[in-house]
Amino acid sequence: MLTPAAAQRRAAVFIDKDGTLLEDEPYNVDPERMRLAPGACEALSEFACCSFKLIVISNQSGVALGRFEIGALDAVEAKLREMFASCGATLDAVYWCPHHPAGQVAGYSHACDCRKPAPGMLLRAAREHRIDLRASWFVGDILDDVEAGNVAGCKTILLDNGHETVWQRTQMRMPTACAPDLHRAALMILRYEERCHAKGSAPTASQRAA
Repeated sequence: MLTPAAAQRRAAVFIDKDGTLLEDEPYNVDPERMRLAPGACEALSEFACCSFKLIVISNQSGVALGRFEIGALDAVEAKLREMFASCGATLDAVYWCPHHPAGQVAGYSHACDCRKPAPGMLLRAAREHRIDLRASWFVGDILDDVEAGNVAGCKTILLDNGHETVWQRTQMRMPTACAPDLHRAALMILRYEERCHAKGSAPTASQRAA
């Protein structure tokens, strides 16, 4: 039987930012140049109709590399919230990793447990938002995203859009599924949830919260 604390946990869809949610423009922190990737608005509209928490997870090594200051990400987050709202969805949280071991900016130039493929951002999100990682998904466009999601205990979808160029596959870097864009990934996730419900399996965290 589920404990009261477990019953209150929610499922999430974690979404990588650059190349998955947004068109890939390296080190961009100008909100005016942020554009949703093909299929992203349709995906957010699909997710808006279900109970998943929607959380963006992104490496932002430009801070450590001196390309922009950490405060510049505030405007990026504000723009993301506007973009989600324009598609009828709510952005529940954003997590940035500003670190890089080869950086030049003091305080950020070191190894960490949050830079993907490490799962630190997902684990922190789970603690802070009471997320059931086993019922959650992580969608990204490179195998570092897949590894971070798998290590955290999520199901994972790799967007096979040509952004992954180094196919070093290990057990932890094998996605649950592949999709051409975020919209198709969203449909896969929703179909999976529907099949689980139809088979009479134990409800997922998202279904318990519905």
